[in-house]
Amino acid sequence: MFIDEARIRIKAGDGGNGCMAFRREKFVPKGGPSGGDGGHGGDILMSSSLSHNTLVHFRFNPEHKAQRGGHGLGSNCSGAAGEHTTLKVPVGTLLFDDDTGELVHDFSRPNDTVVIARGGRGGRGNQHFATSTHQAPREHELGRAGEERNYRLELRLLADAGLVGYPNVGKSTLISRISAAKPKVADYAFTTLEPNLGVVSVGEWPHELSFTVADLPGLIEGAHLGAGLGIQFLKHIERTSVIVHLVDVSDGSGRDNPVDDFKVITEELKSFDPALAARPTILVAAKADVANPDKLKKLSAMAKRRKLPFYAISAVTGEGIDKLKYALADLVAMHRPIPVEEEPVSTAKLKPSYPPPPNSAKGRA
Repeated sequence: MFIDEARIRIKAGDGGNGCMAFRREKFVPKGGPSGGDGGHGGDILMSSSLSHNTLVHFRFNPEHKAQRGGHGLGSNCSGAAGEHTTLKVPVGTLLFDDDTGELVHDFSRPNDTVVIARGGRGGRGNQHFATSTHQAPREHELGRAGEERNYRLELRLLADAGLVGYPNVGKSTLISRISAAKPKVADYAFTTLEPNLGVVSVGEWPHELSFTVADLPGLIEGAHLGAGLGIQFLKHIERTSVIVHLVDVSDGSGRDNPVDDFKVITEELKSFDPALAARPTILVAAKADVANPDKLKKLSAMAKRRKLPFYAISAVTGEGIDKLKYALADLVAMHRPIPVEEEPVSTAKLKPSYPPPPNSAKGRA
């Protein structure tokens, strides 16, 4: 099951209460206060992982809590710190504050870890309240509550190229031909109800190049207003470096002008995100084995006027597939973002096992 949106409620661990205790030892008269501090509550962290590709584990388990800190004990013993809880999300997940709509973090790289809710501080025991004039304090602090947050998770697939076009133009057949992906293929509209990812390899080792392709469910006119599958999956194309626009040039499409098909889908992409109009695009005439010559000629002429790379293919016979793969690999390599190599520094700041005493308590017995 492909789930690309989820809402979760999280609660970090509460801090443990400080202890009120006095030393009661033989030969130690008036031993004084010995109440230990409460332990810190556990934090809740979120980390991106390559072993996850959907948010389904959050859809049916939306509430997550971290362990609370242990209470302080006598003999100046501090309570144990609560265990941290780490939630795993797929690479490409966006984390939003569900109350304000603010983007909290973009998990665009694997093993990226952030603290999304901090545990409460442990309360101080009565040992910290002793003074020269108040040598038997009974004051002690309660632990502070851990943070509670409501978040919205949104997954946007990380793919180098995205296949777009009207329903039933051959996107699923193409991705099954150029990669090992096995999407559902049938002769009716809206066969694809969820995005499919495939890895395409070209060349031979050691000069082999590989890139990922996303097969996005078909668009129709008015998709940005909710028609058909609406904009439910259009967000997945925002991270792609290259757009592969498929147009059916056969008579089985039921549409007379392939140029209008291209313009309609392009307008839908532009209405969703104007930046998509400037994205590098390859125009592909699909089903070339049963093509209408007039349609193919019109589409080729339009691609020439717009200076778009144009390829006529047949996913059934294999015509033009290899040329398209190599052209797509070159274009992806040209426009793929260059990764910046950095030191692997974790952004998670974990709390110490035991809270350090405040400055006012240093040096006191």
